Formats: sequence, C-alpha cells, structure tokens
Amino acid sequence: MAIKCTLFERKAIEAKARKARLTISEYLRELGLTSKINFKNKALPKEVLSFTATLNHMAANLNQIAKKRNSNDELSPIERAELKVQSNQVKDLALQIKNYLL
Repeated sequence: MAIKCTLFERKAIEAKARKARLTISEYLRELGLTSKINFKNKALPKEVLSFTATLNHMAANLNQIAKKRNSNDELSPIERAELKVQSNQVKDLALQIKNYLL
C-alpha cells in the first residue's frame, strides 16, 4: 500500500511514529484501525457559491435571449450589446474559476 503526502506531512508522520516507537507502517496501521474520523458536512467556499450565483444569473439572462430568438424575434441593438457584455462576463468568470482552482 502506498500513500501520497507532501514532504512536510511525511516528516510529521515519521516523527510521530518515532515518538510512539513504532515503524511508519505500524503507526499508520494503528491509526487506520483504531482512530475515528470526524465527518463534517463541509460547506462550499464562498468563492464557489459566488461563481454559482453568477452563473445562474447569466443562465437566466441567456435563456430569455434564446426564447426571443427561438420565436424568430430579432434582437434589438440594446439586447445585442447586453449579449456582448454577458459573453465577456462568462469569459471573465471562467478565468476567475481557473485562477481559483490553480
């Protein structure tokens, strides 16, 4: 069995195993078999909730434009400008999400 961890985490685990006078395998096995995990309901970060709210708002606006176009109505110059702004907002939001995840 292999685990993935950062160098810092590895050093911390090694130090705790040494302190308990156990090998790393014994230490991790003991923790895995006897310790309890505190399962918490995790809330989404506020940034993710903000992204979701923005996307929902944009989807509603785009849906209104699609309904108008599907009924063969032409978009007014103001609606075309709003569509351009929305397009730029989608690109900006995609960039924000990318930066948040990196």
